[in-house]
Amino acid sequence: MIVINADGLRGTPREASGPGWHSARLIVKGDGMGYSVHETTVAEGAELHLEYKQHFETNYCFAGEGEVEDVATGEVHLIRPGTVYALNLHDKHVLRATKGDLRLVCVFNPPLVGSETHDADGSYELG
Repeated sequence: MIVINADGLRGTPREASGPGWHSARLIVKGDGMGYSVHETTVAEGAELHLEYKQHFETNYCFAGEGEVEDVATGEVHLIRPGTVYALNLHDKHVLRATKGDLRLVCVFNPPLVGSETHDADGSYELG
């Protein structure tokens, strides 16, 4: 059994951040689960341009409000507590935190190693 508390990850390789975001990687590739689980905070006012070319990602919002824009279609979807959005086509997207810090539980497949940060194009390398 694996039991992890996000507070215990501060200052470890399972903590990652970049401009406008911070992530505690709760479950990572080394845990052998076949996916990774992260608790991610996007700071209010932040706008992240992302495209996970090598990963599928599902996000569950549990605090704050924001929006995700599908760059291909221009469609904008409201994100608030209880909302799930999944990037099932390696979708190029823009994530914005509009009302308070946007707090998400994120699941990645294939799993992240834990210390990754976004490349210039908003993606992660395979670990």
